[in-house]
Amino acid sequence: MKKITIINGHPNQESLCFGIVEAYKKGAQSNGAEVREITLAKMSFNANLQYGYQKRIELEPDLLKAIEDIKWADHLVWVHPVWWGGVPALLKGFIDRTFLPSIMYQYRENSMLWDKLLKGKTAHIITTLDQPGWYYRLMYGRPSVNQLKKSTLQFCGVSPVKVTYMGIIRNSTDVQRAKWITKAEHLGAQLS
Repeated sequence: MKKITIINGHPNQESLCFGIVEAYKKGAQSNGAEVREITLAKMSFNANLQYGYQKRIELEPDLLKAIEDIKWADHLVWVHPVWWGGVPALLKGFIDRTFLPSIMYQYRENSMLWDKLLKGKTAHIITTLDQPGWYYRLMYGRPSVNQLKKSTLQFCGVSPVKVTYMGIIRNSTDVQRAKWITKAEHLGAQLS
């Protein structure tokens, strides 16, 4: 049985991302997957990495549970909007506070190399945006994907990492949104 953790990075519980998460979860569970959710909008934590990496601040209970759910999973699904080319501040803060040395990766002593503590896991990033995915890729170099896929997940050993774009969200119709929800359900069903 596939173990999936879905990380919902949208701060607004009324957003399309919440519908995408529910649809993906439904599809995955329909094929027997076990699914856990990390919903940032419902969590209580300080998103500011106040001292950088000089001094670690104590992890709140919600972050400790999230780390447990990430380590438990075989497959991670990240659902978030693209804002100003990047991930929402809440999602960036979540990553800053949880993807820490000795938790998700570990630098080797006296070396430039590191151990990837999430090795063996796979991931899928599903982003909503207000431009076509091809345009975001060609014109801007898809900075949110580079940050999450390459600089975070692959850095910690997660591979492969697939990406699905859903957009243009602004001015989308109910029919188009329903198609994205159906697509999310099919993505979940295909993986499990």
